Amino acid sequence: MKVTTVFRKWTETSLVLRILAGLVIGAIMGLTVPGWTGIAILGQMFVGALKAIAPVLVAVLVTASIAKAGGGLGARFRLVITEYMVSTFLAAFCAVAFSFMFPVTLQLNDAATDAAPSDLANVFSNLLTNMVSNPVQATSTANSIAILFWAILLGIGLKMKASKQTISVITDLSEVTSLVVKWIIQFAPFGILGLVFSSVSEGGLEVFTSYGRLLLLLVSCMLCSALIINPLIAFLLLRRNPYPLLLTCLRESGLQAFFTRSSAANIPINMALCKKLGVDEDFYSVSIPLGATINMNGAAITINVMTLAVAHTMGVEITFLSSIFLCIIATLAACGTSGVAGGSLLLVPLGCSFFGIGNDIAMQAVAVGFIIGVIQDSVETALNSSGDAFFTATADLYERQSKYQ
Repeated sequence: MKVTTVFRKWTETSLVLRILAGLVIGAIMGLTVPGWTGIAILGQMFVGALKAIAPVLVAVLVTASIAKAGGGLGARFRLVITEYMVSTFLAAFCAVAFSFMFPVTLQLNDAATDAAPSDLANVFSNLLTNMVSNPVQATSTANSIAILFWAILLGIGLKMKASKQTISVITDLSEVTSLVVKWIIQFAPFGILGLVFSSVSEGGLEVFTSYGRLLLLLVSCMLCSALIINPLIAFLLLRRNPYPLLLTCLRESGLQAFFTRSSAANIPINMALCKKLGVDEDFYSVSIPLGATINMNGAAITINVMTLAVAHTMGVEITFLSSIFLCIIATLAACGTSGVAGGSLLLVPLGCSFFGIGNDIAMQAVAVGFIIGVIQDSVETALNSSGDAFFTATADLYERQSKYQ
């Protein structure tokens, strides 16, 4: 049988089924042959390839989209940014409510020493500094905010001064980059196999049961955000059942984000999904990477749940007003969360500082977070990344509905 025939049959098989097969095989091999450490390289290569191509994809797609964009995109951008911020705030509030109803305490012993942002001003200072980083360096280090900033400026400049031929070359480059991404995504099942094998072989099935109450609280808040809050926002906008779209985004975006644990690495997957859903490319090529930077429901939940767990452990009294301020802080701080695994945990000390809890105590909670991170960060990334595609599609549908009313 020819190689091309095998590859065609492979690509014609449902990607979800292939990923589930990789998941099961990876877990079984992790339990039965944990010494075969070479298998883990499959996961490292897959995530590494996505992380490597994602910044280039974002740079060329955003530049090309701005350069060739017509009018009428402004309203959609305002709407999707509003969706991102409102959903993140409501997710943070959900975390506070659940933490009061089901309080969790931690065992805080040895002090931790990892560095973390000291205050909200420091977070935004870092954001503004990163935004004007060298564009070449930003692409090589996957600095999403800088990539967006420079790509938008270059796109506007091309739109104003470049010839049609130049814009056509940039467009062709974006299409070629997108094609490379599609090739990489076809090997997702092998990557998932390697990632699951690595987690199970190192920690066994115990990695799914340690710190059960804290993990259950975090996951419950994230499921509430994904299955109740986000579709409610979409329903209020569209006045139609949002769950078919939501389930599609969870299945085709959230499932893969769960295993890659990187919003940045999932950008190409979300763009492919938006194209499949028929969303305007000029719109999603900017809103998706923007969402990977500022749509951080899961991060806001992690910040609040971990902060309040420390506060409950320390016996700190928490008022309703202070809870609201914590939600605002978590919403804004979550926008500064890096799109990589574990990025939200280092902002937990920021929430703790609001209640006067020292960095040495707060960083112990961060250490606990990394212990349960194999599940917490996976669910968080699935929520964040699927929400990027869901709200982008929602804003596009709302704009189309408005035109026909």
